[in-house]
Amino acid sequence: MQSLIGTGVALVTPFKKDFSVDVEALKAIVNFQIDNGIDYLVILGTTAESATLSKAEKELVIKTIVDTNNGRLPLVLGVGSNNTAEVVEELKSRDFSDFVAILSVSPYYNKPTQEGIYQHFKAIAEASPIPVILYNVPGRTASNILPSTIIRLANDFKNVVAVKEAAGDIVQAMKLIQDKPKDFLVISGDDMVTLPMVLAGGAGVISVIAEGFPKQFSEMVHLGLNKRVDDAYKIHYLLAESIDMIFEQGNPAGIKEVFKALGLSENIVRLPLVNVNEDLANRLHNFTNKISKM
Repeated sequence: MQSLIGTGVALVTPFKKDFSVDVEALKAIVNFQIDNGIDYLVILGTTAESATLSKAEKELVIKTIVDTNNGRLPLVLGVGSNNTAEVVEELKSRDFSDFVAILSVSPYYNKPTQEGIYQHFKAIAEASPIPVILYNVPGRTASNILPSTIIRLANDFKNVVAVKEAAGDIVQAMKLIQDKPKDFLVISGDDMVTLPMVLAGGAGVISVIAEGFPKQFSEMVHLGLNKRVDDAYKIHYLLAESIDMIFEQGNPAGIKEVFKALGLSENIVRLPLVNVNEDLANRLHNFTNKISKM
């Protein structure tokens, strides 16, 4: 899965002032990623506000991104739920010819045991016609996929090819990297620890901040992959402040404010999310303007 090495971005869904999907802004955002060195695109992840999109809106988002991308970058589709049967049904009914893999989040709210998590992803692996990226994000799911469970899945199913590891625990990430099968990819799901994970043997990132600063963040990841440590850390510390800021009042409210500063889209999110406050908006605009002039 060489196409999943480097910098992927979890695309937002831009909205108009009437809260409808802003198709033209979405096209502009996709082209902005492609023109600035991003390696692959992730559709309908958490950052896309997929929880508040209707089925028809999800299909519109998918079609818009697929058509705009036009085969230029590999595409990953978010297919996850805390209802295992629902995921399996989608995997059996959807056309995945435009995608290199799915990204599937660990079941949220139900709080399954490690065996329950294993059986959930076993069902997904057996049903999926394309490779599967596991997504471990305990801050959203209320349960952590232990390294032993991830390694078990990686060894048992050849199409379980990677994990997006967003526990924010560098020790856990290093344990995964140490014990994983040779070709299994450990992908950072936490922007702030991306570079340390890459230098430890990780495969890259599925990022939020990289959407706003794709050229810089992608360069940092590639420098890290090439073990150019000092050069990579210069970019890390340049962007570190912005990583804290975009998550300070929730995702994707922060990154949407960056897009507003860049003139790519409005800063509109759907309830129960709300926009960042004026103070954070000003700080994000100032940072974005500073980076844009560099």
